[in-house]
Formats: sequence, structure tokens, C-alpha cells
Amino acid sequence: MTKNKLSFAEGASIHRPPMFSGINYQFWKIRMKIFIESVDQRIWEAIINGPYTLKHIVANVQVDKSWTQWIEEERRRAQYDCNAKNILTSSLNMDEFFRVSQCKSAKEMWEVLEVTHEGTNDVKRARKHALIQEYELFKMKQGESIADVQKRFTHIVNHLMGLGKEYDKEELNIKVLKCLDRSWQPKVTTILETRDLSTLTTAALFSKLREHGIEMQRLNELESSEKR
Repeated sequence: MTKNKLSFAEGASIHRPPMFSGINYQFWKIRMKIFIESVDQRIWEAIINGPYTLKHIVANVQVDKSWTQWIEEERRRAQYDCNAKNILTSSLNMDEFFRVSQCKSAKEMWEVLEVTHEGTNDVKRARKHALIQEYELFKMKQGESIADVQKRFTHIVNHLMGLGKEYDKEELNIKVLKCLDRSWQPKVTTILETRDLSTLTTAALFSKLREHGIEMQRLNELESSEKR
């Protein structure tokens, strides 16, 4: 595979971290985690847990061990934080870079970006409650296509997952089926009777619904042409 086929646009390459310009932080955050883990899981651990430090006892006092005293394995472990900082700063535009340029560790950089674009824990908790309510009240709109329903539903669920709220497959699938209008009731009944909703992915469920929607549209068009 050529390099051109691997690189689609700036920030959309398996070789470069996704770029963040200050918008769609949740989207960037998920992609960045995936990218960093693909490089080395230990780099991501440095972001979550902080840089590796080593202490030893001097005169009954615990102090940081001098870098010159570190063995090769200790230096290698400490390098993951440097790698993480390099990847993070390489993914930011100028404004976002200057938000984190004075941070001492990748963990601190990540936390600054989180607080800036997601808010404090209180803000995230309020947003989470609002999204949960939006999820619970979710319904198909009049004249809305299944593709649009999927887009709205996935947007809510993905944001909830980013805030730590997750649902199992069966719960999500039942929610989707219950949100559909009455014209979909025969298909809903068939799916409930023939499918194991605990193993069916929500994407596969929406695929089945889209197939049915296409067939319904074809039959409606056929009936309309026969009446003319």
C-alpha cells in the first residue's frame, strides 16, 4: 500500500496524530487515545498515571534519584512521558499548544485540555445528566430517516461514553426499537422475536432497519406508480 493511500488529509494518517484546532474535542480525544495506544500502550499509561520517577533513601529521607544514577531500564521508562509530550504537542494548533506549553508532564497537558474543553467535574457531571435525560426521551422524529436516527442516537451515546456512562448492547438495542414510530412496529416485532439483542451490535441493528426502510420505500413507490 502506498503512502498516499495511508494519508488522507492533515491529521488523518496512521503515521501522524490527529490534529486538534480547538473544536470537536471529544472526537479528537477518542482518536488521540487510539493513536497513542497504537504507538505504544506504555505511552498512554504515562499520560494517565504521570511520568515515571524514582526515589531512594538518603539519610533516612526519600529523595528523587539523580538522572545520572538511573540504569538503562529506568531511563527507558522515563522516556515514555517525553514521547507522550511530543505526540500531544505535535497534534495541537498554536492556540492549543500555548495552553499546555508550560506543563511539566504529559498527564498535566492532558488534564489542562480536558478541563478547558470539557469543564470541571461539576460541569461534566451536569452535562452527563443532561445527556442521560436526552437519551431517555429519545424518539424518532416525524419524517426522519433511519440514517438520521442513527446519527443522532450515536452522537448521544458516544458523548455519554466519553463521560463515563455506558450501556450494554441489549439495553441500547431495546432503546432504538422503542424509539421508532408505529409504522415500524411489524419490523420491531420481528426483530424482537428472532434476534438475540444481547449479542447484536447497535450498528448491525441499524443496518437491518435501513434495509427494511429501503424495502418500504420501494413498495411505497411501486404502489404510487400503480395508482397513476
